[in-house]
Amino acid sequence: MVSEKVLKELNDQVGREIFSSYLYLSMASYFDSVDLPGFATWMKVQAKEELGHAMRIYNFIYDRGGKVELPGFEKPRCEWESPLEVFENAYEHEKFVTNNIYSILEIAKQEKDYATEEFLQWFVKEQVEEELQVDVIVKRLQKLGDSAVGMYMLDKELGKRKDD
Repeated sequence: MVSEKVLKELNDQVGREIFSSYLYLSMASYFDSVDLPGFATWMKVQAKEELGHAMRIYNFIYDRGGKVELPGFEKPRCEWESPLEVFENAYEHEKFVTNNIYSILEIAKQEKDYATEEFLQWFVKEQVEEELQVDVIVKRLQKLGDSAVGMYMLDKELGKRKDD
């Protein structure tokens, strides 16, 4: 049985993962609106992945005898100045999610909840990958500057991303 303290944190994380999905879908919408369909595809795949993370935690809560209580969340941002700004925001968001995973892990350790500690290790590894993917795109966008040809090529490349 999961402790009330850990259960609250896991429920909050379900909400954060759903919000992440919603935020990435908003970013996809921005890219669709500025005619960057490859960037939009990348964000749509990311949105779906984040929803999968939420469901992974959702199922774990029930596996441990808890009950999911979904928190509310605010409307995500929907306008940006540039693709670079979008990905810089995505990178900051991923670092926020990582810090929340670490926080839950610390609480699980304090509560001697070894099952949750083990479960969260997947998320620790996943966040390394998430941050790296976004950071690589940020760095590429920084190098591109205002290059229309470079942006076109990156859009084509990002459009090749498929659901995992």
